[in-house]
Order: sequence, then C-alpha cells, then structure tokens
Amino acid sequence: MKIVIAPDSFKESLSAKEVASIIKAGFSQIYTCAEFALIPVADGGEGTVDAMVDALKGCKITVPITDPLGENGTAFYGISGDGHTAIIEMASASGLERVPINKRNAKITTSYGTGELIKDALDHGCNKFIIGIGGSATNDGGAGMLQALGVKLLDKFGNQIGYGGASLALLEKIDITQIDSRLKDCEFEVACDVTNPLTGENGASAIFGPQKGASLEDVKLLDSNLKHFAHMIKQFLNVDIEQIPGTGAAGGMGAALLAFFNAKLRPGIEIITNLLKLDCLIKQADLVITGEGRLDYQSVNGKVPIGVAQIAKKHNKPVIAIVGSLGDRAETVYPYGITAMFSILSKVSTLSEALDSETAKVNLYNSAINIALTLKLGSSLKNNI
Repeated sequence: MKIVIAPDSFKESLSAKEVASIIKAGFSQIYTCAEFALIPVADGGEGTVDAMVDALKGCKITVPITDPLGENGTAFYGISGDGHTAIIEMASASGLERVPINKRNAKITTSYGTGELIKDALDHGCNKFIIGIGGSATNDGGAGMLQALGVKLLDKFGNQIGYGGASLALLEKIDITQIDSRLKDCEFEVACDVTNPLTGENGASAIFGPQKGASLEDVKLLDSNLKHFAHMIKQFLNVDIEQIPGTGAAGGMGAALLAFFNAKLRPGIEIITNLLKLDCLIKQADLVITGEGRLDYQSVNGKVPIGVAQIAKKHNKPVIAIVGSLGDRAETVYPYGITAMFSILSKVSTLSEALDSETAKVNLYNSAINIALTLKLGSSLKNNI
C-alpha cells in the first residue's frame, strides 16, 4: 500500500513537516508494511520556505534586511539543493507581523527588504525565484523592492523618492539603467492567490490598506498614488498593469514583479505542487492524506488540502483530510476531491489549548491511529460481505 501524506502546517501549532511525520507515525502502527511518501506542502504563504527547503533538500539563509518601517532587521529565504531556485516569503522581510499594531502605517511601510532578499539570492547564484507575497505590511507598489535592486524612482529634482506608498506621489521618472543586470536572465513565479487589480474599489489600497493601518483618507491617497505609479510604468516601460488581476496583491507587489521582471502570477498551491512533482507521486498512490489547521468553505480558494485533492481527483485517488478543526460549511469541500475529513479535537477546548503544540501532537497522533483502524475495519468488513 502506497500512502502519500501531503499536509500544510497547522498554523501557530505544528509545521507541515511535523504534521506529516506524526500522521505517518500513527498510520505505521496499523499499516506496518505500507510505503509512505511525506511531502510537506504550503500555498505560498507562511511556511512555504520551510516546506520547500525540506522537500528540495536545500538550505535556509538568514540575512540583514531593511524592515517595513525602514529599520534594520533580519529575514530568511530558502535555496534549493541544486542552488538554482530561491524560495522567498515576502512576509519574512516585509510582513505585517513585523510591525506593531500601533505603528502600522501603509503610507510609509516599504518593501525594500524583499528586494534585499532577492539580491542576496542573486549573489548566491540563483536564477529562478518563487516568491510568496501574502501577509505584506506594504502598499508601495513594490517600489522599495525595486529600489533595492537598482531601479531609480526619481522626483522632479532627480532624487530618489522616499519609502512608502505616500512617496509615490512625487514620482516623475523611472530609470532602470542601473537595475541589477543579473535579473534579465532570471525567471520569477509569484504565488498570488488574489485576483484584485492594482487600483480602484477592488484594488490594493481599498481592500487591503485598512488592515495595514490605512484610514479612509489614506486609502484614497494610496489608491491615487498607485494609479500614478501605474501611469509612470506605462510611460517609461510601455507596460499597462493597472487592471490586470493579481497586480493588487501585497500592496501592489504583484504589479511591480509583473511589470519589471515579467513574472508569472499563479496560484501558490499550483506553483508548489508542480515544484514538488506531487502529480506523479499521487498517481502512484493508493491513498492520499492531507490537512491544515482549519478546513471550511474558504478552503476551496487555493488552500493546500483542496490543491492536493484536485490532483488526486484527477487520478481517482481517495483523499482523507485530517485537520485541526472543521469550520463553517466544511462540507463544501467534498466536490473538490476530499473523500472524508476529520478534526483532531478530542474534547471541547479553548483556542489556546487547541493550539498548544504538545496537545496537538497527541491529538493528531491518536486521530491518525483511529482513522487507520477505521480503514482497516472497513477493508475487513468488505472482504467478509
């Protein structure tokens, strides 16, 4: 029996690697001769670097960066085992969690640190980039990232504009003559799970600005500035990106990566599962097990269990989802390829109790054993009918 175990992390509790290992430990107690393939997965957000570094036998690198508030800090990224591919989580350098709630200000936060991660990866010889752009603290259209890589964003006096989305109002010229020359030979894939355009009522500022500290007046200003940035990009690069789906992701980072690096904006789960060659592994499997911290009706929008299940459905393979909890309308996932789903919670508990990593390990292990026992019972009953 071949079993593929391909879960996401249980956020704030267990990493994807831990989840996969614990499920294997539980199933191994019952299916002692089974062949297991453990494939920790992520969707481009938190945990992507860890999952990919492990799967690609790579390494994780920590470097000094400029944080969203323009202060010194450190952030990490991953490099694949062959040394060619860099895996970057924008949130590591330019994420909302790096900014205290009382200091969140979408007018001044910068994506410069993400550019520094890209530059360091270039220094290490990488020529392919997979960038997850979820969880950003910025609304600068990726301007800071571009500045870190040599792009000059100049005001009417020929000076570089400052950090943040508010400074885009001063932009009068885009000069790419000193952009890092190595970028022209690089391939960029961007894990982008939103379809918002750069500007407008569904754009970066209106939809995501408030959670980054933008007031209603700030939203109007930032949206106007991103519109101006798009106009400048069209004027100097002859690329019209303002209304392309996904360009509003991460405060406009999607727009910058598309316009300056010809990046491909794709669903994160699609990028990751292709990189892991999950299709081939699932095709050879008898059973697929996946999971994440919570499964509900929103999981169909690019979350790991659904991405894994869609591949399994194509090959007519059964999928069991083992999750931290089952939320609202979780049953809506069944048409997407989930055969059965189980929560690991064994009793009513508080959120802090449920998230406790040691408790989660025990609950997950026990759930894996019980699910395996149920499968074995079902098999024996079928043989006796």
